[in-house]
Amino acid sequence: MSQDSPFRMIGEAASFLEMQEHVSLVAPLRKPVLIVGERGTGKELVATRLHHLSRRWESGFLKLNCAALSESLLEAQLFGHEAGAFTGAAKMRRGLFERAHEGTLFLDELANTSMAVQEKILRVIEYGEFERLGASDTLSVDVRLIAATNEDLPELAGKGRFRDDLLDRLAFDVITLPPLRERREDIPILAEHFAVGMVKEMGGEYFAGFSRKVHAALLAWPWPGNVRELKNVVERAVYQHGGKLVKKLVFDPFASPWRPAPPSAGGAAAESGDSEEGVSRSAAVPDLAQLGEIDFRRHLRDYEKQILNQALRQNQFNQRKTAAFLKLSYDQLRGYLRKYDLTAQ
Repeated sequence: MSQDSPFRMIGEAASFLEMQEHVSLVAPLRKPVLIVGERGTGKELVATRLHHLSRRWESGFLKLNCAALSESLLEAQLFGHEAGAFTGAAKMRRGLFERAHEGTLFLDELANTSMAVQEKILRVIEYGEFERLGASDTLSVDVRLIAATNEDLPELAGKGRFRDDLLDRLAFDVITLPPLRERREDIPILAEHFAVGMVKEMGGEYFAGFSRKVHAALLAWPWPGNVRELKNVVERAVYQHGGKLVKKLVFDPFASPWRPAPPSAGGAAAESGDSEEGVSRSAAVPDLAQLGEIDFRRHLRDYEKQILNQALRQNQFNQRKTAAFLKLSYDQLRGYLRKYDLTAQ
């Protein structure tokens, strides 16, 4: 594997090297593998490495984010369909399982699949069989499945939201990725790597380095977005400094004195001031004596969103810790996040 390989993984922390060894050990097998980790920890990169270290490396490696599609579209993508199977199905289409024959299929965000789709996935894992939508003929395939999630699947299975039998099959081996905050010795190594790459992209010859203040800031930041966030922060800083010595980092590109405030917050939000993360530390309560009327429900929505955002940041976007912090059950918190479209955080 060359130094410039797109699936080369970088790090020297003990937890990272242990994970690398785990990947190398399980890669040659035909068994399914489950990858667990927070957002931005490199789950897809690990899946790619598993494929390229396996005996299937010359065959196809196909990928799909299960959270990006509705149940019907996901089912059609995975298993294919016959012409006329549903409205708009003008011709037969092979699904990902069929196209990945003798290769590897990586399913990210597996926790977002329905129980019906999970049952069909289980059948492919156990027997290598499935039918295209709208077909009666059974097809056989030889596919290695690699799945990934940032959810606690055993807990979901305990609540009846994930199939126990599918979890049993996927749990032949589970690779859990350490978050970046638990491998801080790797932060300077990764930052240097991303900086050098950005300089090359800009046409420069060498990277001038980070100032001591910036180096300290890199180590102090909690990195809720993990390696992906680090890459964005470093590349942004390199281009803003024109490839010269980096003396300042912008952790939140949305932070600005002219950042639009929620309609109901208005001047009160500016009065309360923003935190370092660009989120108001206290919810502004309007002076009702100065108002003729107030949209009570909208104000409550804004207030709840502020609290949710602050709690997520304070708990490094760990949803289970955030739920406990807010004295909510995990399901209650997930309900609020879906209500306010905050599930991507």
